[in-house]
Amino acid sequence: MTGTQPKSLSRTDRYLTLWIFLAMGLGIFIGYFSPKFTYFISSLQVGTTSIPIAIGLILMMYPPLTKVRYEEMGKVFRNKKLLATSLILNWIVGPLVMFGLAVLFLRHHPEYMIGVILVGLARCIAMVLVWNELAGGDRELAVGLVAFNAVFQVLFYAVYIYVFITFALNKFNLVSGVKAQVSFWESAQTVFLYLGIPFIAGLISHFGLIKLKGRDWFEKVFVPRISPLTMAALLFTIVVMFSMKGEYIIKRPQDVLLIALPLVIYFFLMWLVAFVLVGRMGVGYEKTTAVAFTAASNDFELAIAIAVAIFGISSNQAFATVIGPLLEVPVLIILVNVALRLRPKLAAVPAG
Repeated sequence: MTGTQPKSLSRTDRYLTLWIFLAMGLGIFIGYFSPKFTYFISSLQVGTTSIPIAIGLILMMYPPLTKVRYEEMGKVFRNKKLLATSLILNWIVGPLVMFGLAVLFLRHHPEYMIGVILVGLARCIAMVLVWNELAGGDRELAVGLVAFNAVFQVLFYAVYIYVFITFALNKFNLVSGVKAQVSFWESAQTVFLYLGIPFIAGLISHFGLIKLKGRDWFEKVFVPRISPLTMAALLFTIVVMFSMKGEYIIKRPQDVLLIALPLVIYFFLMWLVAFVLVGRMGVGYEKTTAVAFTAASNDFELAIAIAVAIFGISSNQAFATVIGPLLEVPVLIILVNVALRLRPKLAAVPAG
């Protein structure tokens, strides 16, 4: 469906940044004044896997992977040039840009650098649909690209972790004194646990429930019921993670700003490059907007899950990934307004 009119942001999405701030504050308060809570959470684990966090992270990923319209993936093949451009932006340009920004700004903070790189490797499969809808982008194209990214994520995220972290950081001597030797199989097992399990569950739920109850029931009854799981699980994870860093954050709040800098630059840079590049292809505002928001968004839930599983819930790598959702809402809302302002001018841009 093209020509989609902008819609209002839901109350939950509108106040997402506020909820995240409150969760951060609660976590810091608990960690600083009630260390027994963190000891209790730390004790609930099997090997290096925290049971409550694992459950929370899987629940976080399940709703967006269930809502993806996988059956509409074929629609993105209507314009092979547009599909190729989107895939290049998402799976080559995006990871490289985030890698470069992380090295540029966080070279002397290697653990934060690794966390930010993990964010850049995780392509968006959920919130991008909200931003695209608000900006009046092509809904079918956005859904198709999200479905593609979900499948690519399952297949290649572990490979990307190995290439960008284990290989590249060590090859160019960009880390010292921190763990940057993540084996491919360790990454693959982690991806399967936190992405593969909810992905399979999402596929079964999506196609099974539509066949049993119909699409109307699935989208109007089931989806609204499971959607709050993502928010609840995300906030739970943030509370626990920040409780582990309560005293540290109070002493070094500047670290949050340090991590935020490359992320904010990434959002604006990727969106602008994608919008201008696709706009010059002469495909129209709706499709240009869908590709731009897909390129500029990231799957913070997955990045958080992988960082927690590989480096630990109290690690600086995991802490860096949590800053992402704090920034995404205000920055992407700004970009929605930029897109709407540019809408009348896009027709004047010559096709490349």
